[in-house]
Amino acid sequence: MAEPRLTIDDAYHWEKTNPDRVWLTQPIGDGKVETYTWAQAMDQVRRMAAHLKSLNLEPGSHIGLISKNCAHFILTDLAIWMAGHVSVALYPTLNADTIAYILDHSESKLLFVGKLDGWSEIQKGIPNDMPCISFPLAPPNDYESWDDIVSRTEPLQGTPRRKPEEPAIVVYTSGSTGRPKGVMHSFGAIAASVEGAESIFHATPEDRMLSYLPLAHVFERFCVECQGFRAGMQLFFAESLDTFVADLNRAQPTIFVSVPRLWLKFQLGVFQKLPPEKLERLLRIPLLNRVIKKKVLTGLGLQNVRLAASGSAPIPPDLIQWYRNLGLELLEGYGMSEDFAYSHATIPGKGRVGYVGSPMPGVDVKISEEGEILIKSPGNMMCYYKQPEMTAECYTGDGYFRTGDRGERDEEGRLRITGRVKELFKTSKGKYVAPAPIENLLNNHSEVEACCVTGSGNPQPYALVLPAEELRPKLGDPGERERFEQELGSLLDSVNKEVEAFERLQFLVVVKDPWLIENGFLTPTMKIKRSTIEDTYGPKSEAWYTAKERVVWEA
Repeated sequence: MAEPRLTIDDAYHWEKTNPDRVWLTQPIGDGKVETYTWAQAMDQVRRMAAHLKSLNLEPGSHIGLISKNCAHFILTDLAIWMAGHVSVALYPTLNADTIAYILDHSESKLLFVGKLDGWSEIQKGIPNDMPCISFPLAPPNDYESWDDIVSRTEPLQGTPRRKPEEPAIVVYTSGSTGRPKGVMHSFGAIAASVEGAESIFHATPEDRMLSYLPLAHVFERFCVECQGFRAGMQLFFAESLDTFVADLNRAQPTIFVSVPRLWLKFQLGVFQKLPPEKLERLLRIPLLNRVIKKKVLTGLGLQNVRLAASGSAPIPPDLIQWYRNLGLELLEGYGMSEDFAYSHATIPGKGRVGYVGSPMPGVDVKISEEGEILIKSPGNMMCYYKQPEMTAECYTGDGYFRTGDRGERDEEGRLRITGRVKELFKTSKGKYVAPAPIENLLNNHSEVEACCVTGSGNPQPYALVLPAEELRPKLGDPGERERFEQELGSLLDSVNKEVEAFERLQFLVVVKDPWLIENGFLTPTMKIKRSTIEDTYGPKSEAWYTAKERVVWEA
């Protein structure tokens, strides 16, 4: 039986068959870019792989990588794999404590330091004895540089193979305890996911994509990096948030994958120039319809997009429909770190608004008696690294992954997400938030009786706060109310300093009615009933976000 074509084999294929084709386009500042053909890129990969081999690390060692998206992120993945090791990517927005934890927990032997903001904070999390290699776009540092290494090192020859069952990456994602957990994926699982997606979306070397969502997340790793390897498409990188529009217009993507928050920002940008009522009126005029659609998409830099998708978090059905009215069939997907984002996707021409799509090839799905979505995917993880008990808890006896999401399927098997089984929730930025540790920080305050951190599908979470019983009768006094509001403002600041950026609370809501066992807000053991609280207050949250106040008083 023939060996499966792994991601590293895809790179060898294009190096051999299309050596002079431009593969990577990297902005380097002041509107300038640097391009890499497959031959040029793979030459650097081979030289860095040879250097890693010369370090005589134990085969399968973990090697860390912390960087914003850039060409050298992808080159590093390949070099690590070619040298026989495992890539451990860290989010470039992590605080020093979390960086130190991941490097220690993953047992990383070396760290690649790349394009970064907030370097002074990040550097505090890197052990002094950790060997580091610096990318060309890295902030100033004393580490050995990528360019120096590749200039003096002869390239590794041949096509070193990896086995399908070998681990390729460890992706650290938020756990229910608030500490990241390492999701380990094999080369075989990645290859199977890529092959399944290829059979649906048919990407080619003529396609172009812009890489800007974090490559440390499996969503971008799967959709851009690994799909890019398989299709041989040209990849462009974004320089910064300020240059995003220019970066997008440079790339002229034919495939564009984003998250709900950005799709919404695009829409709001259109509305600033063309009010929704006027746009809707113009689109109803047959002679203008096509012209207006093209003008709007061109203004967004999406006029050449043949395949547009949204993932990483739920997207409002109305937003999907708005893009479809412009002629852009916005496809939706559903997946998670544990299945390499390979679970469900909208099949072009077969979408249903409000549904995340159909099972991808090879994916088996069922709904448990409790309504939980259970997935058996070719992309399912090997394990949570060094956490066998947690790994076992996440699977049913017959091998299905417990997603923690509730859902239902229509007559064609398309899936709709209806809620959560687990407490962990995801923001519109695609970040998982563990509410319990944040609630513990809030509950430390003597005037807070109970609280609930929530905000699924929104940019940032928020917290509902029940004042202490003895304080509640006093809050009718304007002076006491003002004092408590200032106290909560200080509490908000102190809590937000203790958590990651994506966990920071946007505001606190002071609730007016007590949470009791009798009214169903508490369990018999006095724990909050999260689903009851969210069902009660969730419908009001849109107005609270719109108000943009730090402390909100429930009406």
